[in-house]
Amino acid sequence: MKRVLRFLAYCLVSLVGVVALCGALFGYFVYSPEPLVPQLSGTLSKGVIDVGGLKRTYLSYVPRGLPKGAPLVLVMHGSGQDGAQIRIESGYGFERLADQHGFAVVYPDSYSFDWDDCSKVGDFSVNGHEVDDVGFLDAVVDRLITDIGADPHRVFATGVSSGGFMSIRLAVESPARFRAVAAVSANVHTPENFKCKPAGQGTSVMIMNGTKDPLVPFNGGESSLFGLFFKGGKVRSSHDSGQYFAELNQLAGVPAANRSAMTDGVGVELLDWHKNAKVEVELVTVHGGGHGMPQPYWRRPRLLGPSPMNPNGPAMIWDFFARQQP
Repeated sequence: MKRVLRFLAYCLVSLVGVVALCGALFGYFVYSPEPLVPQLSGTLSKGVIDVGGLKRTYLSYVPRGLPKGAPLVLVMHGSGQDGAQIRIESGYGFERLADQHGFAVVYPDSYSFDWDDCSKVGDFSVNGHEVDDVGFLDAVVDRLITDIGADPHRVFATGVSSGGFMSIRLAVESPARFRAVAAVSANVHTPENFKCKPAGQGTSVMIMNGTKDPLVPFNGGESSLFGLFFKGGKVRSSHDSGQYFAELNQLAGVPAANRSAMTDGVGVELLDWHKNAKVEVELVTVHGGGHGMPQPYWRRPRLLGPSPMNPNGPAMIWDFFARQQP
């Protein structure tokens, strides 16, 4: 009987140890405390819209006293998330900027685990039919143009990870609706993994990627986490992704380069393809950065690689949007 009790005690201690170890690993690699909610002037509202027989949802933020004709920025979340989570993971950065510069923000929710981007890898269907995410996002824009009087010529889109890949799809297939897009932690898929069809000359595009991204390889290759999770098929390198949009936009020549000094192991390099005031392609390389949008308000989980607090990604993205002429 004593042997049985000692064995049970040993098993209990071992179990406690395993649970404690798992908790410690989770806390170190996955958990990250939420940023403080800033004092904001405006109102956050939830919207519902029917697209293709599916009830779709979104959050919108409108600063107090926003005038008619203000710009509109869509911010799209990553895999398995929703609009509420990308608000947090961007440190409420776009709403802070909206209060300062006078634009509205909308956080749409994907219908499935991922946005239906340009990859051929993944299941984006509901009841045997592909989810029309491009149609959904166009419909959300149309509604906000009507409801708050947003400027139809200054509509922009950005997103992180799966949302970044969806931004790329909008740049390829809906350039007439979106004046510019900014894809974060996303590259253009390789030709054999690319299902989108360009709708003529594209729009202005920013690509912002970290060189130490463990999910979307900066230098191209298979997009996944440890080869097991979040599989998205093969992608081009970040430089080739920028070159893809430069060629789509008929921007010939070598891009202008500008690189900052390394600080705490992190540096920013800009490559800019720019012919005139109407179209621009920019690659923002965060040397030493991991997966996600760099910003000073929230540290991303260590599982996603290094999480530098600089540069301020939302501010760089808004600056890029703001200089695009209607």
